[in-house]
Amino acid sequence: MLQGYGASLLQGAALTLAVALASLLLALVLGLAGATAKLSNSTFWRRTATVYTTVIRGVPDLVLMMLIFYGGQIAVNAALAALGFESVDIDPFIAGVATLGFIFGAYFTETFRGAIQAVPKGQIEAGRAFGMSPGLVFRRITAPQMLRLAIPSFTNNWLVLVKSTALVSLIGLNDMLQRAQQAAGATREPFTFYLAVGALYLAVTSVSVLVLRALEHRVSRGAKVAAL
Repeated sequence: MLQGYGASLLQGAALTLAVALASLLLALVLGLAGATAKLSNSTFWRRTATVYTTVIRGVPDLVLMMLIFYGGQIAVNAALAALGFESVDIDPFIAGVATLGFIFGAYFTETFRGAIQAVPKGQIEAGRAFGMSPGLVFRRITAPQMLRLAIPSFTNNWLVLVKSTALVSLIGLNDMLQRAQQAAGATREPFTFYLAVGALYLAVTSVSVLVLRALEHRVSRGAKVAAL
């Protein structure tokens, strides 16, 4: 059915998943930093984080991909030229991960901000009254509840991120979609290969939903018992 291109598509799928996971790690770091900035007492950091999330969530991902990729390429080469070095081409994998991580960091910022604000302030104040340091309060009180509250929104953001990895084919990464395009061009059967790509994306997202639902059920177990 796939005329010998099945192995190539699976290799592309592995690369696509690697991009998604690496982008997720970067987005989580930026999301936590952004949420911290939005909840800080510093007007500068709150405004900076607000500008970041407003701009990123208001501009289409495809446009941002082009702007960040080509703008980053220009900025890096301008810096190298100023230092007397030759220009370089940014690796598509690194560029794709950096771009998707930067984009979804804005979405995770709002996810974590909302989850942190939903933690009862009385519990945090009680922890401080018992002499806990801010770090200890976060680890033992805020973080566990934030995790439980953030999972539904996290799941949605992760699924969108996985699908957005299709954009990296536009910047030259030989991912699953680009391999499907190459196979479709060689065999003149685009429907077959794009259908296969759709099935692979659906498999990844379906497994992700099952895993994250199990995680949500596990971390919510204590809260449900307490509610009873």
